[in-house]
Amino acid sequence: MKVLVTGAAGFIGMHLAERLARDGAEVAGVDNFDPYYDVGLKRARAARLAAAGIACEPLDLADARATLAFVGEARFSHVAHLAAQPGVRYSLINPGAYLRNNVDAFAAVLEACRHAQVRHLVYASSSSVYGANHTLPFSEDQRVDHPVSLYAATKRAGELIAHSYSHLYQLPATGLRFFTVYGPWGRPDMSPMLFARAILAGEPIKVFNHGRMRRDFT
Repeated sequence: MKVLVTGAAGFIGMHLAERLARDGAEVAGVDNFDPYYDVGLKRARAARLAAAGIACEPLDLADARATLAFVGEARFSHVAHLAAQPGVRYSLINPGAYLRNNVDAFAAVLEACRHAQVRHLVYASSSSVYGANHTLPFSEDQRVDHPVSLYAATKRAGELIAHSYSHLYQLPATGLRFFTVYGPWGRPDMSPMLFARAILAGEPIKVFNHGRMRRDFT
Protein backbone atom coordinates (compact mmCIF):
# COMPACT_ATOMS: atom_id res chain seq x y z
CA MET A 1 0.00 0.00 0.00
CA LYS A 2 1.43 3.38 -1.05
CA VAL A 3 -0.55 6.24 0.47
CA LEU A 4 -0.55 9.96 -0.14
CA VAL A 5 -1.75 12.05 2.79
CA THR A 6 -2.64 15.61 1.82
CA GLY A 7 -2.51 18.17 4.60
CA ALA A 8 0.12 16.00 6.27
CA ALA A 9 1.46 18.94 8.29
CA GLY A 10 -2.03 19.43 9.68
CA PHE A 11 -3.33 18.02 12.93
CA ILE A 12 -5.25 15.00 11.63
CA GLY A 13 -2.90 14.50 8.68
CA MET A 14 0.19 14.14 10.87
CA HIS A 15 -1.45 11.53 13.10
CA LEU A 16 -2.81 9.58 10.13
CA ALA A 17 0.54 9.56 8.33
CA GLU A 18 2.27 8.27 11.47
CA ARG A 19 -0.34 5.56 11.99
CA LEU A 20 -0.24 4.37 8.39
CA ALA A 21 3.55 4.14 8.52
CA ARG A 22 3.39 2.16 11.78
CA ASP A 23 0.94 -0.21 10.11
CA GLY A 24 3.43 -0.89 7.32
CA ALA A 25 2.23 1.38 4.52
CA GLU A 26 4.59 3.45 2.40
CA VAL A 27 3.51 7.02 3.15
CA ALA A 28 4.19 10.39 1.58
CA GLY A 29 2.68 13.71 2.57
CA VAL A 30 2.05 17.11 1.01
CA ASP A 31 0.98 20.42 2.51
CA ASN A 32 0.81 24.04 1.36
CA PHE A 33 1.74 25.35 4.85
CA ASP A 34 -1.03 27.94 4.72
CA PRO A 35 -0.69 30.64 7.43
CA TYR A 36 -4.31 30.34 8.64
CA TYR A 37 -2.71 29.49 11.98
CA ASP A 38 0.88 29.34 13.21
CA VAL A 39 3.03 27.91 10.40
CA GLY A 40 5.64 27.08 13.04
CA LEU A 41 3.30 24.42 14.41
CA LYS A 42 2.88 22.95 10.95
CA ARG A 43 6.65 22.95 10.44
CA ALA A 44 7.07 21.17 13.77
CA ARG A 45 4.58 18.48 12.72
CA ALA A 46 6.41 18.06 9.40
CA ALA A 47 9.70 17.72 11.29
CA ARG A 48 8.13 15.03 13.46
CA LEU A 49 7.10 13.16 10.31
CA ALA A 50 10.56 13.58 8.81
CA ALA A 51 12.08 12.05 11.95
CA ALA A 52 9.83 9.04 11.33
CA GLY A 53 11.01 8.79 7.72
CA ILE A 54 7.88 10.36 6.21
CA ALA A 55 8.46 13.17 3.73
CA CYS A 56 6.05 16.12 3.70
CA GLU A 57 6.53 18.02 0.45
CA PRO A 58 5.23 21.56 -0.17
CA LEU A 59 2.46 21.47 -2.78
CA ASP A 60 -0.43 23.77 -3.67
CA LEU A 61 -3.14 21.29 -4.58
CA ALA A 62 -5.17 23.99 -6.35
CA ASP A 63 -2.42 23.94 -8.98
CA ALA A 64 -4.11 21.21 -10.98
CA ARG A 65 -1.14 20.53 -13.27
CA ALA A 66 1.31 20.14 -10.37
CA THR A 67 -1.11 17.92 -8.47
CA LEU A 68 -1.71 15.70 -11.49
CA ALA A 69 2.04 15.31 -12.04
CA PHE A 70 2.82 14.59 -8.38
CA VAL A 71 0.14 11.91 -7.95
CA GLY A 72 0.80 10.34 -11.35
CA GLU A 73 4.57 10.11 -11.00
CA ALA A 74 4.47 8.60 -7.51
CA ARG A 75 1.90 5.93 -8.44
CA PHE A 76 -0.01 6.00 -5.16
CA SER A 77 -2.44 3.18 -4.53
CA HIS A 78 -4.49 5.19 -2.02
CA VAL A 79 -5.04 8.86 -1.20
CA ALA A 80 -6.23 10.37 2.09
CA HIS A 81 -7.27 13.92 1.29
CA LEU A 82 -7.25 15.95 4.50
CA ALA A 83 -5.97 19.27 3.14
CA ALA A 84 -8.56 22.04 3.32
CA GLN A 85 -9.24 25.59 4.42
CA PRO A 86 -10.72 25.12 7.91
CA GLY A 87 -12.76 27.39 10.11
CA VAL A 88 -16.33 28.65 9.84
CA ARG A 89 -15.83 32.26 10.95
CA TYR A 90 -12.89 32.91 8.60
CA SER A 91 -15.10 31.99 5.61
CA LEU A 92 -17.02 35.24 6.26
CA ILE A 93 -13.82 37.23 5.89
CA ASN A 94 -12.01 35.40 3.07
CA PRO A 95 -14.48 33.35 1.01
CA GLY A 96 -12.05 33.00 -1.89
CA ALA A 97 -9.70 30.88 0.22
CA TYR A 98 -12.48 28.32 0.74
CA LEU A 99 -13.45 28.12 -2.91
CA ARG A 100 -9.80 27.71 -3.90
CA ASN A 101 -8.66 25.27 -1.19
CA ASN A 102 -11.86 23.28 -0.66
CA VAL A 103 -13.37 23.14 -4.14
CA ASP A 104 -10.66 23.81 -6.74
CA ALA A 105 -8.00 21.84 -4.86
CA PHE A 106 -10.33 18.90 -4.21
CA ALA A 107 -11.34 18.81 -7.88
CA ALA A 108 -7.64 18.70 -8.78
CA VAL A 109 -7.10 15.81 -6.37
CA LEU A 110 -10.06 13.89 -7.81
CA GLU A 111 -8.81 14.41 -11.35
CA ALA A 112 -5.32 13.27 -10.36
CA CYS A 113 -6.75 10.17 -8.66
CA ARG A 114 -8.79 9.35 -11.76
CA HIS A 115 -5.81 9.54 -14.11
CA ALA A 116 -3.52 7.67 -11.71
CA GLN A 117 -6.15 4.96 -11.20
CA VAL A 118 -5.95 5.29 -7.42
CA ARG A 119 -7.68 2.31 -5.80
CA HIS A 120 -9.46 4.28 -3.06
CA LEU A 121 -9.77 7.92 -2.02
CA VAL A 122 -10.71 8.84 1.54
CA TYR A 123 -11.45 12.51 2.10
CA ALA A 124 -12.39 14.79 4.98
CA SER A 125 -15.85 16.27 4.96
CA SER A 126 -17.37 17.96 8.00
CA SER A 127 -20.25 17.82 10.43
CA SER A 128 -20.92 21.39 9.26
CA VAL A 129 -22.74 19.97 6.22
CA TYR A 130 -25.71 19.20 8.52
CA GLY A 131 -26.26 22.95 8.75
CA ALA A 132 -29.81 23.87 9.74
CA ASN A 133 -30.81 20.22 10.19
CA HIS A 134 -32.51 19.86 13.58
CA THR A 135 -33.17 16.11 13.49
CA LEU A 136 -31.03 14.39 16.13
CA PRO A 137 -29.03 12.25 16.12
CA PHE A 138 -27.51 13.14 12.76
CA SER A 139 -27.45 10.40 10.14
CA GLU A 140 -25.74 9.89 6.80
CA ASP A 141 -29.21 9.31 5.34
CA GLN A 142 -30.46 12.82 6.15
CA ARG A 143 -30.70 15.51 3.48
CA VAL A 144 -27.97 18.10 3.89
CA ASP A 145 -29.13 20.81 1.51
CA HIS A 146 -29.10 23.79 3.88
CA PRO A 147 -25.52 24.72 4.83
CA VAL A 148 -25.35 27.81 7.02
CA SER A 149 -21.76 28.82 6.22
CA LEU A 150 -19.63 29.01 3.11
CA TYR A 151 -17.24 26.53 4.73
CA ALA A 152 -20.08 24.00 5.03
CA ALA A 153 -21.20 24.70 1.46
CA THR A 154 -17.71 23.97 0.11
CA LYS A 155 -17.54 20.73 2.09
CA ARG A 156 -20.94 19.64 0.77
CA ALA A 157 -19.84 20.57 -2.74
CA GLY A 158 -16.85 18.28 -2.29
CA GLU A 159 -19.12 15.40 -1.32
CA LEU A 160 -21.26 15.89 -4.42
CA ILE A 161 -18.28 16.21 -6.76
CA ALA A 162 -16.69 13.09 -5.27
CA HIS A 163 -19.97 11.22 -5.71
CA SER A 164 -20.03 12.21 -9.39
CA TYR A 165 -16.44 11.03 -9.89
CA SER A 166 -17.26 7.71 -8.24
CA HIS A 167 -20.25 7.24 -10.54
CA LEU A 168 -18.60 8.40 -13.76
CA TYR A 169 -15.10 7.01 -13.37
CA GLN A 170 -15.50 4.14 -10.89
CA LEU A 171 -13.24 5.89 -8.37
CA PRO A 172 -14.06 4.49 -4.91
CA ALA A 173 -14.33 7.48 -2.57
CA THR A 174 -15.28 7.64 1.09
CA GLY A 175 -16.07 10.92 2.86
CA LEU A 176 -15.77 11.26 6.63
CA ARG A 177 -17.85 13.94 8.38
CA PHE A 178 -15.60 14.88 11.28
CA PHE A 179 -17.09 16.53 14.38
CA THR A 180 -14.63 19.04 15.88
CA VAL A 181 -11.60 16.78 16.15
CA TYR A 182 -9.28 17.45 19.10
CA GLY A 183 -6.22 15.88 20.68
CA PRO A 184 -2.41 16.18 20.94
CA TRP A 185 -0.85 18.52 18.37
CA GLY A 186 -4.32 19.96 17.73
CA ARG A 187 -5.19 23.25 16.10
CA PRO A 188 -4.65 26.24 18.38
CA ASP A 189 -7.90 27.92 17.29
CA MET A 190 -10.13 25.03 18.47
CA SER A 191 -12.14 25.32 21.68
CA PRO A 192 -10.31 22.56 23.66
CA MET A 193 -7.01 24.36 23.06
CA LEU A 194 -8.52 27.77 23.81
CA PHE A 195 -10.08 26.44 27.02
CA ALA A 196 -6.85 24.75 28.16
CA ARG A 197 -4.78 27.85 27.42
CA ALA A 198 -7.20 30.04 29.39
CA ILE A 199 -7.21 27.65 32.34
CA LEU A 200 -3.41 27.51 32.47
CA ALA A 201 -3.23 31.31 32.29
CA GLY A 202 -5.90 31.77 34.95
CA GLU A 203 -8.13 33.65 32.51
CA PRO A 204 -11.90 33.33 32.05
CA ILE A 205 -13.14 31.04 29.30
CA LYS A 206 -15.16 32.74 26.57
CA VAL A 207 -18.63 31.20 26.44
CA PHE A 208 -20.97 32.07 23.59
CA ASN A 209 -24.80 32.05 23.59
CA HIS A 210 -24.77 32.03 27.42
CA GLY A 211 -23.68 28.40 27.32
CA ARG A 212 -26.98 27.24 25.83
CA MET A 213 -25.55 24.89 23.20
CA ARG A 214 -24.42 21.34 22.58
CA ARG A 215 -21.51 20.18 20.49
CA ASP A 216 -20.11 16.86 19.35
CA PHE A 217 -16.36 16.24 19.47
CA THR A 218 -14.18 13.52 17.93
